[in-house]
Amino acid sequence: MSEPLRIGNASGFYGDRFDAMREMLTGGELDILTGDYLAELTMLILARDRLKDPDAGYARTFLRQLEDCLGLAHERSVRIVTNAGGRHPAGLADAVRTMADRLGVPVRVAHVEGDDLTAAHPGLAAHAYLGGFGIAECLRAGADIVVTGRVTDAALVTGPAAAHFGWAPGAYDRLAGAVVAGHVLECGAQATGGNYAFFTEGDVRRPGFPLAEIHEDGTAVVTKHPGTGGFVDVGTVTAQLLYETAGARYPGPDVTARLDTVRLTREGPDRVRIEGVRGEAPPPTLKVGLNRLGGFRNEVVFVLTGLGIEAKAALVREQMAAALAKSPPAEVRWDLVRTDRADADTEEAASALLRLVVRDGDQAVVGRALSGAAVELALASYPGFHVLAPPGKGAAYGVFEEVYVPHRSVDHVAVLHDGRRIPVPGPQDTRVLDAVPEPDLPAPPPAGPTRRAPLGLVAGARSGDKGGDANVGVWVRTDDAWRWLVHELTTDRFQQLIPESRSLTVTRHVLPALRALNFTVAGILGAGVAAQHRFDPQAKALGEWLRSRHLDIPEALL
Repeated sequence: MSEPLRIGNASGFYGDRFDAMREMLTGGELDILTGDYLAELTMLILARDRLKDPDAGYARTFLRQLEDCLGLAHERSVRIVTNAGGRHPAGLADAVRTMADRLGVPVRVAHVEGDDLTAAHPGLAAHAYLGGFGIAECLRAGADIVVTGRVTDAALVTGPAAAHFGWAPGAYDRLAGAVVAGHVLECGAQATGGNYAFFTEGDVRRPGFPLAEIHEDGTAVVTKHPGTGGFVDVGTVTAQLLYETAGARYPGPDVTARLDTVRLTREGPDRVRIEGVRGEAPPPTLKVGLNRLGGFRNEVVFVLTGLGIEAKAALVREQMAAALAKSPPAEVRWDLVRTDRADADTEEAASALLRLVVRDGDQAVVGRALSGAAVELALASYPGFHVLAPPGKGAAYGVFEEVYVPHRSVDHVAVLHDGRRIPVPGPQDTRVLDAVPEPDLPAPPPAGPTRRAPLGLVAGARSGDKGGDANVGVWVRTDDAWRWLVHELTTDRFQQLIPESRSLTVTRHVLPALRALNFTVAGILGAGVAAQHRFDPQAKALGEWLRSRHLDIPEALL
């Protein structure tokens, strides 16, 4: 049996902790260090960067981090795999070579191409989510640093694992185990206590970044470097495993991982073993993310203080409607947030916020026309008139959607450090995703006294975005709580607790091995994060809102 491959993570998004790369390289033993810099919104940002400068389009933060750490990684024989190439992986690879030459550090740099389908989608930034075998080809050929564009987040782990252990494309169970480990690592400190529902159970002031010990059979142990902050337990790993996933099947370009087979066990302090993961052939198509400019957006937030909040809101709405009537924006949205309290002892506590958001394809319609209309009301509207900030000229916003293309539509290529170009074939076998029957449910708990209390007293949650949809994973930590949760938190109950989901399609997925439910709320984020459709545009706090809602909970669980 081969020694486990130790893969760490130093970035969960473009803008993550700058010092994490050095911390991971100096904190303990590693074989591979990964960095995830890409998200749907990031691809749009990088696309706009490259429109301004053809040499741009990659995550420049990575280059600055590497300049500080390249010699250290070389000394410790740690290879680096990152998707920081974004829209221009070849450009980043060249920049790394130039920097390495300047620093006098001998490194072999390779990159992966083929994800960019923009030429076939004019006016869009179009990128296919590639798998890990291009990365594997680069590593097998001796690369010290591998740069990619848009690959699946888990591919940063499956690629090195496949290269190290010699896994073939059909090793589905092993690949699926690595996918699950990769999904746990991809968001950095979210696996070590960051953004965790039960964060008070450990010191999360500066959580360390996670690593996984990947074994040849596809099992893994999630842990962190000794002495770093945060904590790793079954709960933190469960939370991240549910993040931005949906049902029992988690499809990817190399394998479909069965999340309903995952078993998590505590192996020791800050060590959680992942085992039992089954894999199936990947679906016959690849996901392609399409980013485009959707138009222009502007907003103004009116502060309403003291008495007559509803009347004040009605007045300013009428005044703004009249001012914008000559050239009304295509979309107008008002939200009144009642943060005010009666007989408040501070002015802020006595105030409510009235938020106006407008969108249109013409920047002029949402720019000075809106700004002028709002400013002109300063001395001619409700008593106490003021706004949180002066309205601006309007900013462009993006729209995200996903489409699917056959694997053969993508030219997946590993560009080795010596310049050779190695085509990476698509999967030989595929499987159309079909529905997984809902598993047998445990018997409900016996009837007993209940108390009206927040769901979060017994359940954790984590939520996030996938295009215009959101997911909310909810889990509990005991079998008794699971028997109650799985019968109580139905789709209907979810929609009662989250009123804005009532007009939307909500799908519930049951994962008994994790004592978890995963809800997908279709369309709650409109056209995606860049469109800023709602107050929380990425649904990051949707799970915490759900946990704050009250329902009748058995006293035995409280």
